[in-house]
Amino acid sequence: MQIHSNSKLVDINKTVLKSATTRRAFLKTAGVGAAALALPGYLSAAGYSPQRKVKIGIVGGRFGLSFYFHEHPACIVEAVSDLREDRRKLLMDTYRCKKSYTSLTELLKNKNIEAVFLATPAPDHVKHTVECLKAGKHVLCAVPAAMTLDECDELKRTVEQTGLKYMMAETSVYRQGAISARRFYKEARFGNIFSAAAEYNHPGLEKYYFEEGKQTWRHGFPPMHYPTHCTAFLVSVTGARLTDVSATGWGDDSDLLKHNPYNNPFWNETAFFNTSQNIPFRVEVNWKGALVEAERAEWRGDKMSFFYPDGRSKQFSVISAGTALGKDDAGFTHAHNVAEPYEVPKWWETDMLPEPLRHDSGHEGSHTFITHEFVDAIINDRTPEVDVYEAIAYTAPGIVAHQSALKGGEYMAIPGFDK
Repeated sequence: MQIHSNSKLVDINKTVLKSATTRRAFLKTAGVGAAALALPGYLSAAGYSPQRKVKIGIVGGRFGLSFYFHEHPACIVEAVSDLREDRRKLLMDTYRCKKSYTSLTELLKNKNIEAVFLATPAPDHVKHTVECLKAGKHVLCAVPAAMTLDECDELKRTVEQTGLKYMMAETSVYRQGAISARRFYKEARFGNIFSAAAEYNHPGLEKYYFEEGKQTWRHGFPPMHYPTHCTAFLVSVTGARLTDVSATGWGDDSDLLKHNPYNNPFWNETAFFNTSQNIPFRVEVNWKGALVEAERAEWRGDKMSFFYPDGRSKQFSVISAGTALGKDDAGFTHAHNVAEPYEVPKWWETDMLPEPLRHDSGHEGSHTFITHEFVDAIINDRTPEVDVYEAIAYTAPGIVAHQSALKGGEYMAIPGFDK
């Protein structure tokens, strides 16, 4: 699919339209404006004109630098914080902010601040989130939501007790391919999803295990404690909950893996989940190996399947179930399904975002979506899409999967944390 820059004409990718009458309704009409591209459940941000502005504090001068609160028409960056002076300066320069603090605790004393974005180390997420919520601030937090099941429970209880907004900044929810997959699912294009897979390959993270001779929180971090870039691909599309898991891990005798604070023996972990919708779901998180960096997923249905690129190319694919029969290379009869390339729309160009945020951003265009979703949830007093229940639904399965891997693949139940 191609969206023309003037938003006056939508050229429909033929692969999505060939086999079913319902597919012909997919933005076929010439003259459809950008607002028509918004997904069911999404409000158009055309002419976005909020009556007030959220004053936000940003904590963490690495990942925290990559968002766009200063561009949002309903947001002002009131102050920033990092333990290091050089990072505080970078935050101030990026967000055009004149106030900085040397700690989160000091920043929270600023009564003008209504909300906080936490881009702090993963082991601190629950501690910092609870501190912010108890100080009366809404929270957007980097992934993962928690490190243990007890922390998941503490996070949930604190959000419920305070009644404040909590959102996790999961990028896979707002990747352009994932937005397309949600549209396909809501319009029943897949039919019945009978299996799915996702993988997050990030070889080379050992570069961050030590800084200035000191051990960092990343040293030996269990791969399945960082599952959300994978689990969100299925959970955010289907609404399923991951209910059971068997997982295995791979490690070696590398000195870099030894004496890590998590006692984690694995570089890479693979988990086999079942879901509340009985969808088998394979998840891989890999820190080491001859791998192409990728965050990708596959949704396989009886009517249509949708495949992310595997990292060696940028080409998405749609497989449409065919009615004709064909022959394989051994002469056996099989269903002649149709595999064709699919051009994912640039959803960030559409009315799903306020005009100042309609530009490409980090993690396949997701950062501007995260920015808008959090700010708009506060402005309109609504639940953010990745609320505490969604955040834990992405996070807790990985915590249990790592325990399964440590126990040689023992099949384990995943507790639920929904209301």
